[in-house]
Amino acid sequence: MLLLGIDLGTSSIKVSVTDAANGNILASAQYPEKETEVIALQPGWAEQSPEEWWHNVQQAILKANAQKKYDPADIKAIGISYQMHGLVLVDKDQNVLRNSIIWCDSRAVELGNKAFDSIGHEKCLSHLLNSPGNFTASKLAWVKQNEPEIYNRIDKIMLPGDFIAMKLTGDITTSISALSEGIFWDFQQQQLSEDVFSYYGFSKSVIPAIKDVFSVHGTIKNDIAEKLSLNNKVTVTYKAGDQPNNALSLNVLEPGEVAATAGTSGVIYGVIDELAYDNKSRVNTFAHVNYTETQKRLGVLLCINGTGILNRWIKNITGNSFSYEQMNAAAATVEPGSNGLVILPFGNGAKRMFENKILNSDIQNIDFNIHSTGHLVRAAQEGIAFAFRYGLDIMKSNGIQPKVIRAGKANMFLSDVFTESFVNATGVPVELYNCDGSVGAATGAGIGAGIYTSAKEAFKTFKPVKLIEPTKEKLYNELYERWKQKLP
Repeated sequence: MLLLGIDLGTSSIKVSVTDAANGNILASAQYPEKETEVIALQPGWAEQSPEEWWHNVQQAILKANAQKKYDPADIKAIGISYQMHGLVLVDKDQNVLRNSIIWCDSRAVELGNKAFDSIGHEKCLSHLLNSPGNFTASKLAWVKQNEPEIYNRIDKIMLPGDFIAMKLTGDITTSISALSEGIFWDFQQQQLSEDVFSYYGFSKSVIPAIKDVFSVHGTIKNDIAEKLSLNNKVTVTYKAGDQPNNALSLNVLEPGEVAATAGTSGVIYGVIDELAYDNKSRVNTFAHVNYTETQKRLGVLLCINGTGILNRWIKNITGNSFSYEQMNAAAATVEPGSNGLVILPFGNGAKRMFENKILNSDIQNIDFNIHSTGHLVRAAQEGIAFAFRYGLDIMKSNGIQPKVIRAGKANMFLSDVFTESFVNATGVPVELYNCDGSVGAATGAGIGAGIYTSAKEAFKTFKPVKLIEPTKEKLYNELYERWKQKLP
């Protein structure tokens, strides 16, 4: 019995087909080869086309099918992981009304700040576990205020993964986990937030049907099944934001367990079992994939918007002459500290851990006679690791004390320089696993479809491929303190 996982990232779509019996990955495919454009019509804005996502999802599935390593008709269930906090709007005929305002878009910061003040800081934090900030609800408020002709045509609002499920099945659903990441959910009342909907003047009718993360979200439409060579009985049985899904993919489900990822953005995600929040909303608390009213499992999320996107920017501005592997090799020839070169990796939207300030990125102490591309790459990767350390210190002040951090051997964790910097800057060992978001989504689909009786069964063969422990903490603490002094 086969499972299909779809990972809707900012840069591309990745899909994987796994064998539920043993967890083996039969095929994976990514589309497009060139990274998807982020549309920035004004400084601080970031949009993408939902229809382009859907095109890319189909192409990725067809590309995986073309490997001829499985029979697509044997796929039983589909799981979807998606970039969090995006806003997708459709009319009553399921037509997209505008580009999606995605996670790193900063246009709604002030609207969210005003809502925070008006509703009340204590009430927002105790009920929503977050400030409305720059999340999906505030983005919807921006549309209402600035594009009323579009707002008045809205039938349903969705997060990006809900949209892909809609295109596959024709059904529109959501979950408590998804609503919490949009800051629509009141954890104290266990319902849609009266405060948020009243303050912003939203109708609750725009919210789709609420289902469990692990449940049937629809059956594939016949024409889509035929186009993608899938069985017309295949169901979508799992949808989750990329960071809760990354935690699932690493078997991070219980209190005290911690996951990390470093793709376009970077995240540390720790699981807790009580309603908790940061007083300044610098780290954010959302319902985890296995959250229920009776068994509370929440994810505390630290987000650094500029991680892999900084690495890509370095690649682009140096003329694309290096592959990422060559960049990592060049960085490895440079000593820790990059001969004094310092990079602050904050050039991708508002920063939650700096209370939604827009800091932008800085490159400091450049010496034209010393610094090479290798120095630039190393300083970028060290700067990203130090940003993780800064955020982890905030998480520690909120009770998250990781003894080990699990991460997929992918993206920035493919770089020995970054991994060494991360481990020594944070002082926390890292276990690396051969998994990614698309494989995690496939596993989630198996749990949602009842193919696995529990998460424990789904992960019975799950083992790390490598453990990296701190060996140069003193040096990296000194380098971190130097880096920290450069913050605005």
